[in-house]
Amino acid sequence: MSLEQLILLALIQGLTEFLPVSSSAHLILLSSLTSFEDQGTLIDVAVHVGSLFAVIAYFRRDVLRLFAGLGHILARRQTADSKLLWALIIGTIPTVIVGALVYVSGAVDGLRSPLVIGWATLIFGVLLYESDRIGMRYKTAGKLTLRGALFIGLAQVLSLVPGTSRSGITITAGRFLGYERTEAARFSMLLSIPTIGMIGVLLGIELLRSGEPVLQTSALIVMALSFVTAYAAIWFFMSLVNRIGLLPFAIYRVVMGSGLLIWVYFF
Repeated sequence: MSLEQLILLALIQGLTEFLPVSSSAHLILLSSLTSFEDQGTLIDVAVHVGSLFAVIAYFRRDVLRLFAGLGHILARRQTADSKLLWALIIGTIPTVIVGALVYVSGAVDGLRSPLVIGWATLIFGVLLYESDRIGMRYKTAGKLTLRGALFIGLAQVLSLVPGTSRSGITITAGRFLGYERTEAARFSMLLSIPTIGMIGVLLGIELLRSGEPVLQTSALIVMALSFVTAYAAIWFFMSLVNRIGLLPFAIYRVVMGSGLLIWVYFF
């Protein structure tokens, strides 16, 4: 795999992972619409791990709160930090269960097609717009209930379909529940930590088993590059989401999804 392709993969992943536009769709389409070979699942996951380090660095105070919440849970104390940790645990469980079933069955490879991506991008782009249009703006993450966390977690399961966007569908669910844009985005990004973290563990095991130094070096390169671009994307999104809203991202998704479907059906 060329250095040029690795750089493009890292830039695409870093810029799109935490924006509600589906990073996995862009990564898959890079090989589908160009002469580049399919980078494969391992490199896809490697760039996701780079993004994971970026969200941990950006939300480092919240991450420290999660460690404090773990101590409070062990001490059987109910605090805001322990509630946040429980919310992330509850929100992660559905994706872990369904994701494991999809991975074992091999169905994940069958979803990596422009047709699936096109429909998912379009449909969930419209839902993103609707959630922002009718969603209330009075709730903060401190008011997130375990039932609300489960609802967002169930919505996150849909992100196993390329084109849905993990951040997009979880922000959509949060907005439908009435959470402010920044609060919905914040919980969405924190929810990515355990999900991507577990994928990263699988990545490490597979890389060690592969015994291919070139593949390991490529993974490290895209991790580092995606970290830098993802951190910049998080800063941009969190700084401006209240001012620009979610409409620009919804429009982008509708245009991209429609374009893909036209390409698939007519060309």
